[in-house]
Amino acid sequence: MTHWTAEQIRQDVEAKNVHFIRLMFTDVNGQLKNVEIPISQLDKALDNKMMFDGSSIEGFVRIEESDMYLYPDLDTYLVLPWGRHDQKVALLICDIYLPNGKPFPGDPRGNLKRNMEAMHKAGFKDFMLGPEAEFFLFKLDENGDPTSEVNDHGGYFDLAPVDTGENCRRDIVLTLEELGFEIEASHHEGAIGQHEIDFKYSSVLHACDQIQIFKLIVRSVARQHNLHATFMPKPVFGIAGSGMHCNLSFFNDQGQNVFYDPNDSIELSQEARYFIAGILEHAKALTAIANPIVNSYKRLVPEYEAPVYIAWSSQNRSPLVRIPSSRGQSTRVELRSVDPSANPYLIMASLINVGLNAIDQKLDLVDPVDENIYAMDELAIAQAGIEKLPQTLAEALFHLEKDDIVKESLGEHIFENFLESKQMEYHDYEMQVTAWEIDHYLKQY
Repeated sequence: MTHWTAEQIRQDVEAKNVHFIRLMFTDVNGQLKNVEIPISQLDKALDNKMMFDGSSIEGFVRIEESDMYLYPDLDTYLVLPWGRHDQKVALLICDIYLPNGKPFPGDPRGNLKRNMEAMHKAGFKDFMLGPEAEFFLFKLDENGDPTSEVNDHGGYFDLAPVDTGENCRRDIVLTLEELGFEIEASHHEGAIGQHEIDFKYSSVLHACDQIQIFKLIVRSVARQHNLHATFMPKPVFGIAGSGMHCNLSFFNDQGQNVFYDPNDSIELSQEARYFIAGILEHAKALTAIANPIVNSYKRLVPEYEAPVYIAWSSQNRSPLVRIPSSRGQSTRVELRSVDPSANPYLIMASLINVGLNAIDQKLDLVDPVDENIYAMDELAIAQAGIEKLPQTLAEALFHLEKDDIVKESLGEHIFENFLESKQMEYHDYEMQVTAWEIDHYLKQY
């Protein structure tokens, strides 16, 4: 991660012919927003004096209290690698502040930083995140609109010619590397038209910024290939959906991975066990944040590799939480339920707070489930005390409303606006008459 000063940014925009700056931020629903300014306004932006109307952004404020200020994080400065060479565009990710100079409590990025401050007070230096975001590529029609037709019929790790998205995926990787991403792997995923690009884990705030930029780059490069990239969790019936598995670990002030203990039977520290126990304890409420749209729950079903059951294991991939085999500094907890529609700042804030609470309370961890839960019958699952994740957004929101720890991680403003937005979304969904209903009932009844 490059550290920039204001003067270095001024010099760089001049050297690279940057003419426009995108001041970017994320709303409560995880959508990336931006205000684009000409380079003549750069000094004003660097002095934290750029103002915008917060009342027009989902989940922000009412119109009578709309003034907001964009405070750019200078370390997020990037020059986008496309456009005319003499009119380049750069970006800066911003935090949102009120006119009185205080952080806006409805800013998801600022809220993550608030939870990170609590983490520091608890004695941890950092929370590391390694995301694995999957996406689909669909063809565009003659008007440039997305179709429901995937652009290949490849499978897991396939090559061309069945993986015809290979060139697009390669260009995405090259663009990301040009922007400073350290790409570890890219490949075709298990479903037709589905792809995955993994980048190196990093500090949680930086990693969340990278997720948002990653989505922007994937969509932009796909469009250059006459394709539409979507992070919708389940765009196609009958095949696997897209997840965003999150690999997580706390680090201490000495730069050591707190989750590693060489003397433990599986080399997992007590703090790691508390952390897993916290995820399992709050899993139902966390699901509302990790899987925040109606379509998310079409992915969380048996037989398509997505987790359905609240359990953990170091040996198989069917439970909610898995412990990958790497140890030492790479010891991590993998949460498998998160999908790429999630607001990364909100789910990470929630996981930090849930983890800190579990460590403070020394929460007991249940025994691992090391057999394939999908192969167990319902009686065996019940006898093992294994519960299911919520099966609808409405159910997940019900559990979120009752969970004070997860609500605390969001803060009152974000919680209330997120809940209201999602309840309205689900209500609208419930009122729809779907093609499936027409096909099954119109002639029969």
